[in-house]
Amino acid sequence: MYYARESWFIKSPEYKDEMLKLNDQIYWQPAEIGSGRFGNWLAEVKEWSLSRDRFWGSPIPIWVSEDGKDMFAIGSIAELVKDGIYVMDNGAKIPLKDSGIEIDLHKPFVDRIIFERNGKTYKRIQEIVDVWFDSGSMPFAQLHYPFENKELFEKTFPGDFIAEGIDQTRGWFYTLHNISTALFGKPAFKNIIVNELILDDKGIKMSKSKGNTIDPFDIMDKYGADAVRWYLFVNNPPWKATMFNEKDLVKTVISDFFRSITNTYAFFALYANIDNFTNNDPLVPINERPEIDRWIISSVNSLLKNFIDLLDRYEVTKAFRAVQEFAIFDLSNWYIRRNRRRFWKGEKDKEKIAAYQTLREVMLSLLSMMAPLAPFLTEDLYQRLRNESDPESIHLLDFPKPNEDLISKELEVRMELAQKIVNLARSLREQAKIRVRQPLRRILIPVLTPQDRRDIQHFESIILEELNIKGIEFVSGDMGIVRKSAKGNFKVIGKKYGKNTQSVANAIKELNNNQIKDLEQNKKLELMINDSPFTIDFEDVEIKSEDIEGWLVASEAGITVAIDTSLDENLISEGFAREFVNRIQTLRKTSGFEVTDRITIKAFSADKKLTEMLSKQIQYIKNETLAESIIYTSIDEGTQIDIEDYNCKVVIEKK
Repeated sequence: MYYARESWFIKSPEYKDEMLKLNDQIYWQPAEIGSGRFGNWLAEVKEWSLSRDRFWGSPIPIWVSEDGKDMFAIGSIAELVKDGIYVMDNGAKIPLKDSGIEIDLHKPFVDRIIFERNGKTYKRIQEIVDVWFDSGSMPFAQLHYPFENKELFEKTFPGDFIAEGIDQTRGWFYTLHNISTALFGKPAFKNIIVNELILDDKGIKMSKSKGNTIDPFDIMDKYGADAVRWYLFVNNPPWKATMFNEKDLVKTVISDFFRSITNTYAFFALYANIDNFTNNDPLVPINERPEIDRWIISSVNSLLKNFIDLLDRYEVTKAFRAVQEFAIFDLSNWYIRRNRRRFWKGEKDKEKIAAYQTLREVMLSLLSMMAPLAPFLTEDLYQRLRNESDPESIHLLDFPKPNEDLISKELEVRMELAQKIVNLARSLREQAKIRVRQPLRRILIPVLTPQDRRDIQHFESIILEELNIKGIEFVSGDMGIVRKSAKGNFKVIGKKYGKNTQSVANAIKELNNNQIKDLEQNKKLELMINDSPFTIDFEDVEIKSEDIEGWLVASEAGITVAIDTSLDENLISEGFAREFVNRIQTLRKTSGFEVTDRITIKAFSADKKLTEMLSKQIQYIKNETLAESIIYTSIDEGTQIDIEDYNCKVVIEKK
């Protein structure tokens, strides 16, 4: 039931234009809430109904004469005490300043205070203030401004950052902005993240009645607060609804990311302890370290620079995703894997010390970036890495700054190109079910410019080693090796071309090899479509490559690779040797051998073919397994090793 009643209002429409103007000074994340939902609310702003007929709350400090013709507001306790009169239970009137009664700014105390002025008696109105007015007054009320902390308030206002749910668009966000505009002519906050809801794994809003709620304390007890916090930030931007999926948390955060971090430290600690590395050796100058060290140092400084820039723009998900991807792909899956031999080789020379120093420096930078979201894991690893002279906690470190002198974009671009080629070629191996340990003869890479060729050749040895391929052959353009076709990227062209989308898509589909080549090289292509000129951008198109006989072909982002899949006897024997080494290394590990232990391998195979293939690669096997000898002999017991259709028994003994 609704009925008309009197209310006290704030005349918000009178300063609506100022609120709109100040809203433009706020950095909203996402921007569309500030310009759309919030901006539209301000444009249509109504008077703010301020009063509530309740007992609990902040009384509105307005006193009205008994004849209703006059009123005034009290602005401080001092003003209240100076002229206020307290009415006792027996009706006696005592000046408040002489009453000795403790001041209470709530009902019913304030309702017993009256004022007598110009022959009139003034009593406080009965209403209390809307609690949202209290919330909107937070910036100054929390500091008791203007009665105290004047300098502190003026130094810290407006606030740098706030965050709350999207439902506060017409609540806290609005009341903060309204009051701040009216009182100070400033926005109350400079930056804001508008949080969306957390849904269940089916995308349904969590509700007790539906039984789909998740107890956050149970989840944190099970997986740790770091993992939950990281998942919520990295899984989805805070301003988009997030479907909470426990299995996804376990895989993407704990299994993929946190395990990469802890395994990286475990790898470092294992060999550092073997070599008694204490970080007390003189620092190897960066320019004297191997190129792969300079690359990872450049990359982590570029990451840090990008990370800070993203956080400055409150792109928190992008920032921490970049950290996660760097840790998994660049540090763990690339740098460490590429440098294992440097750590376990015998002599503790300058190159090995550089490897330890580089890995430790990169890990500390990475942990510093992770620390805001994963304070416990990073603290634990920091304590293991810190020197006695370092601050006691990672949370007492100054946040790192990128050293731009150590950034080499040219080096990073070349390594990224090598990584892309490797990833493309690996996908082809998986597609053809050709093991990575099986060497292949050659990889063919079309290049469009001499610079492209030089960039690839710079890390040619890395590409070949990673792919287990004997050689790279470069061709100018596609040379008929690759047949390409194109289709429209509808996610892009739909928004870009509107009603012309289908015509553009049809034209893209008709592109020939030369046109596709021009598009890849120049990143744009001029076309006449329906007698009108159109500029097709590289992002408008999805390019596909077709395999040719004897080759596997793949293309992505303007890079094309083709691998020769034909095998001869030498390649096959090398593949078997690599598989054999892998099995021996696993056996060393399960047998509890130290990584530096020298061994003897005793092997017996009933299949002469396998013995012949392994014998061809005996020196390679000995080098990789630290075997001083390999003896082919009849043995009754041993571990059976299976390599494709062949098997043999093996015994390894520590020398």
